[in-house]
Amino acid sequence: MKSVCLIAATLVTLVSLTSCGNTIRGMGQDTANTVNATQDAGKRVQRAAQ
Repeated sequence: MKSVCLIAATLVTLVSLTSCGNTIRGMGQDTANTVNATQDAGKRVQRAAQ
């Protein structure tokens, strides 16, 4: 029984760490998309002002 609990705890930890990594990567991609959109909007405003 003790080994089953240890294996279950290890699996839960691994799943948690994997999920956390995916979340961090997803947030990084969202941030990059926001920066790109802001830069594009700035360029459009600059072209419109000229």
